Amino acid sequence: MRIGSFDTSERVLVVAEIGQNHEGDLAVARELVERAADAGADAVKFQTFRTAEFVSQSDVERFARMRRFELEPEMWSELGELAHRHGLLFISTPLDLASARLLTPLLDAFKIASGDVDFFPLLELVAATGKPAIMSTGQSEIDEVARAVAVLGEDVGILQCVTSYPAPDEDVNLRAIAVLAERFPASTIGYSDHTVGLDAAPLAVACGARIIEKHFTLDKAFSEFRDHQLSADPADLNELVRRIRAAEQLLGEARKEVQPSEVEMRHAVRRSIAAARRLPAGHALTSEDFIWTRPADGLRPGEEALLDGRKLRRDVEAGEHLRPEDVL
Repeated sequence: MRIGSFDTSERVLVVAEIGQNHEGDLAVARELVERAADAGADAVKFQTFRTAEFVSQSDVERFARMRRFELEPEMWSELGELAHRHGLLFISTPLDLASARLLTPLLDAFKIASGDVDFFPLLELVAATGKPAIMSTGQSEIDEVARAVAVLGEDVGILQCVTSYPAPDEDVNLRAIAVLAERFPASTIGYSDHTVGLDAAPLAVACGARIIEKHFTLDKAFSEFRDHQLSADPADLNELVRRIRAAEQLLGEARKEVQPSEVEMRHAVRRSIAAARRLPAGHALTSEDFIWTRPADGLRPGEEALLDGRKLRRDVEAGEHLRPEDVL
């Protein structure tokens, strides 16, 4: 999957999910972008919304909180430009249609929240933009994911996700990554991490994830807003990036072949056919005359037929490797 100049087939995309951790403060949002870049992330992601088009006013407490966290429309272009200046992809989750339209010229990719897997008016709008899209799949059955993919198109990022804050280890189910990859072979599979700690994301890479999203905060004790506690702080994010890059290196490529560091050792530890004892010239060789010793500088195991029943041209010492030129 290509997002801007980034190709997930070449490297795992690490997304610092800022979400709402700026709490409506543009200065904090700017600092989060800068610190994400310093930590080695490839992208930052926000959530963009107009509260009145996203949360019912009957949900008084949540409505009030979201209004506090809402950024002004003109701030999104500034944050996008800041991300790009720091070499980051700019991604956001629109939580209403007006926000999706606002973001269209600004984003490198859209993100679809788990709760909106069946919000078809939004999916249709995002698909119509032609922009890359990444979708989380928390609280979804696989057939629900398939219906969303049918709208967004197969060239989409699909993230295994558990919509719990935090997600308990026993529910994370990283094996679902392989299930998604099998069901949606034309899509790019990833993992959105809601666990506490850094263990799950590198394991997800080992399971095949090509996109990793981790919540990001300046300080886990920034406020009582729940997302801070399960987020990575700058030091955590730096360590997470290091672990993911190490996992990529360890995983290598999906083929089995001799590695450069093995070439010399391969010669040293493979075997050659050798004389089991001292054998005189003219001796007709049989299987009783063979042993197999290192290194591999003569005939290999499996080539005994080249020697069996043939007579020696010369005397051969015990343990000496046998070669085709040694026999008549």
